[in-house]
Amino acid sequence: MNMQQVEAGAGRRVQVPLGERAYEIVIEPGALRNAGALIARRLPKARVAIITDATVAGFHLGSLHAALDETGIGHETITLPAGEKTKSFAHLIDVVDAVLAARLERGDAIVALGGGVIGDLAGFAAGIVRRGMHFIQVPTSLLAQVDSSVGGKTGINSPHGKNLVGVFHQPSLVIADTAVLDTLSPREFRAGYAEVAKYGLIDKPDFFAWLEKNWQRVFDGGPERVEAIAVSCEAKAEVVVADERESGRRALLNLGHTFGHALEAATEYDGSRLVHGEGVAIGMVLAHEFSNRMNLASADDAARVAAHLRQVGLPTRLSDIPGGLPPAERLLDLMGQDKKVVRGRLTFILTRGIGQSFIADDVPPAEVHAFLKEKLA
Repeated sequence: MNMQQVEAGAGRRVQVPLGERAYEIVIEPGALRNAGALIARRLPKARVAIITDATVAGFHLGSLHAALDETGIGHETITLPAGEKTKSFAHLIDVVDAVLAARLERGDAIVALGGGVIGDLAGFAAGIVRRGMHFIQVPTSLLAQVDSSVGGKTGINSPHGKNLVGVFHQPSLVIADTAVLDTLSPREFRAGYAEVAKYGLIDKPDFFAWLEKNWQRVFDGGPERVEAIAVSCEAKAEVVVADERESGRRALLNLGHTFGHALEAATEYDGSRLVHGEGVAIGMVLAHEFSNRMNLASADDAARVAAHLRQVGLPTRLSDIPGGLPPAERLLDLMGQDKKVVRGRLTFILTRGIGQSFIADDVPPAEVHAFLKEKLA
């Protein structure tokens, strides 16, 4: 893989070619200042409802309002509490009612200004209000910029598990301002980085090696950050175009997520204990270690993945999660609620080495149970 060198201050644009539903991902520092012009060009004369959370609003809502006012785009704002627990039926109803009360029409747009939680919730609302409104993603976390804002998966959580209620609803535009990431806490940035590393571990070993050398520059900002986000978005777009509704290859994007989602559910989505990207980091290490246990990949590969994620400050072991975990039986039960389960069969993304992930659709539950018991010991 020939990693491009991007000039400081330069941006990238990634196309998601889905026919009539094709859209563009704009990746550049300061893109939020141009949001009005970008939206007006994509959706002339549309009014918008901005969905955001209280934390993000404090940092970025004023900039988005100014950009919309500059281009004469009418807007309403709905501000929700921050945190994973906002992805609920109760808050979905709040958003739907507010959008209808604002008399937005089908040709208008819902704009998600926030991280993955806001993007998932706002996208679900956009997919069901008036049987489908336009949807614009303005992701403000690294995790959202490289993963959840691209591809059209939307939804909310249920007591039975994460993201079990939702629709596929592609955005009309994604505006990824790489400079807004400087307002993230170090922990949130690291959590998003887990999803960046994931793309290398799926099928881009050269990208993973590039990240091992350049991760500090990605954290510091500048051209390496733009490049890492662009490569991640290109990888996601390529998979989405090949398998939009996750019936086959798109499942590869869930590397680390079967373990990770079970860990999030086990901690009751308590962000003080575990956030999504941290669950994915531990999950990716577990996926490589389990692959080694199944004689698919070497122990060296698992150790290399763990070493890199640990170097950037991510948790890599079950014991890194504060507060303890339920027994292996309960974790296995939570995996059974995963959306990737087909007719009761556990589906995992396993690997034959760095960048050699594949879909294993009939993993023996007894093997997973024994593995988890060992890791919990």
